[in-house]
Parts: sequence; C-alpha cells; structure tokens
Amino acid sequence: MFSDIGRRLLAGPLRKLTPLLQATGISPNGLSVIGFLLTALIALLLARGFLVTGGILLVFAAFFDTLDGALARATNQSTPFGAFLDSTLDRFSEGVVFIALTYYYANLGDQALNLTLISAALLGSLMVSYARARAEALGYSGKVGLLQRPERIAVLVVGLIGGWMTSALIILALFANVTAVQRILAVRQEASRALADTGVDQ
Repeated sequence: MFSDIGRRLLAGPLRKLTPLLQATGISPNGLSVIGFLLTALIALLLARGFLVTGGILLVFAAFFDTLDGALARATNQSTPFGAFLDSTLDRFSEGVVFIALTYYYANLGDQALNLTLISAALLGSLMVSYARARAEALGYSGKVGLLQRPERIAVLVVGLIGGWMTSALIILALFANVTAVQRILAVRQEASRALADTGVDQ
C-alpha cells in the first residue's frame, strides 16, 4: 500500500533530483552504499538513545533509498548486480537498526519484552525478504503481504517519534511474520495453478 502511494508522491521530487545526481557523476551503486552508511550512522544515534532524532532521520534515509533506483533508470545503468547490491544493503540497513535498538534496550535493563519483540521483528523482516527472493528465483511473484519494507519503516518511524516503541514492535513482530506466511501461501497457490494440468498435488 505505502509502496504505491510513496512512488506517486516521490515521482515529482525524484524527477527534479535525478539531473542533479547525474551532474555529480556518482553511480547508482555508490548511492546505495552511501544510503547504507547513512542508516548505520542513524543506528548509532538510536543505540545512544536518540530515538526521536533517529526516527526523523530515518524518514530522510527512506527517501534517500529511492535515489539509487531513480538514477539507475534515468541513466540506463540498471544492472542485475545493482539490484542485488541494493537489496542486500537494504537487509543490512534493517539489521543494523534492530541491532541498535537491541543495544539500547539491553542497557536499560528489565526489557525482556522489547528485546524479544525486536528479535521477532527482525526475523519477520528477513523472512519477508527471503520469501520474495526465493519465490522470484523459482519464477513466482512473492510480492504480496501486509507489511512490506515501506510499511515496516513507517511503523518504526511512528513508534520512534511518538514514543510508542513497544506498540510499534508488537506490530512489526506480528505482521512482518504474517506477511512472510502470506507470501508462502501465495507462492503455494501460484505453484498449484502452474501444476494444475499435471494433476500433481502440492
């Protein structure tokens, strides 16, 4: 849902920024690396307890994350490796944020619930991405689900800025894993349709 809305909202700004990025000579892969480094710096702020500041900066980082793809399309530099690098760094970005939150809550003490939720949210986030990657490798879509990456970022940002982290972590822990299950079921349905003529049961 947020993915489609975000693409429509960002289309105009991206069109204006892309020529400026082209003028700098930076490559799309370079932007991907810079975006990850930016998220890593934000993670350091989160680990030190600057949750509101980190939440605000994550909004900027999420926008920055769209620039590499826009630049690649505008300059005809879209490559399989670029897509692979971008997806891999996205996983690292999610990971460092959750690690930072783990560090923060571990130092507070008596935070067993939040630490457990962080672990479950990280597991769900990784499984959502893995389910899609594995599905696409087998020729299926795997793009369905309630809580894709833009939605996960939005929930986290609201939790950080609004001070509702436990609620945000509950949503992430629950619905990220639900999304992974949705993708499993969707791929099973696609596979069943593909084999319908053979009479093979999944």
